[in-house]
Parts: sequence; structure tokens; C-alpha cells
Amino acid sequence: MANFQFETETIDYLIDKVAKSGITRLRLANDDFEIEIEAAKPQPVFTSAPAAAPAAAPAAAAPNELSSSSEPSGNIMRSPIIGTFYSAASPDKPPFVSIGQSVKKGDVLFIVESMKLMNEIKSEYDGVVRELLVQNGESVDYNQPIMVIE
Repeated sequence: MANFQFETETIDYLIDKVAKSGITRLRLANDDFEIEIEAAKPQPVFTSAPAAAPAAAPAAAAPNELSSSSEPSGNIMRSPIIGTFYSAASPDKPPFVSIGQSVKKGDVLFIVESMKLMNEIKSEYDGVVRELLVQNGESVDYNQPIMVIE
């Protein structure tokens, strides 16, 4: 297959077919040419975020009441960015951590999605998770307390 070439229209056609077919990756190659098309993986997380947000809205009052009455004791993990809090990698996966679970410095605790990027937030402390101060799918601000580790 010498002189194997693609025109822009052909590449656009392949991208469209990959997107519509549900396959995650397509690779075509020979001695002279190679093309690889890979579908974005985090899409399921984005589609579930709007559904989770309304359920989280009524529960948002509880963390505010807690923080206004007293600052939680222990090591407080805070959000390093503004975004949306997710307790798991995707809706069908278990949460990274739960109350009562032991964690070590460097363990992934949660995700904050910001500008369509999933940012894994890692523990700064060794200890046990004592409190979760926000709900899955809830919007979080910069430096907002997320969980307490003792």
C-alpha cells in the first residue's frame, strides 16, 4: 500500500464515525502514514453532573450550619480550586474514600472538576476520614473545607 494518504475530508469523516459509533479508539497505519483517533473518556461524568446537582442543593445548608457554629477539629482538606466536587471517578464507581476509612498522604480523596478538567485531589495527611462536608455533585469554592481527617 504505497502512497497511503488521507485528505482532510476523509479524516473529518473518520472522526465523525468514531464519535457516533461508541468505539473508543481507531488506529490506521502503514509504512508511510499513521493516524490514531481516540474518543474522550470523561464524558459519562459530565452527563451525570446535572442530575446530581439538584439533589445536592437541599443538603448544602448542613455544611454551612456546621462551619458557622464551629470550625471542625482535625486536619481539614480544602478544595484547591473552584469547581464541582465528585466523590468517585465516575457515577458507577465507588467513592475514593468514606467516613471511617484510613488514608495516607498522597491517596486520592476526591475530584474537583473545573473547566471540564478532572483534578484528582490527594491527601495531605495520614489519618482517618471523620467528616465529609459536601455532597457529590455540589459546587465548591476555592479553599472551601471538603473533609476532616484526624
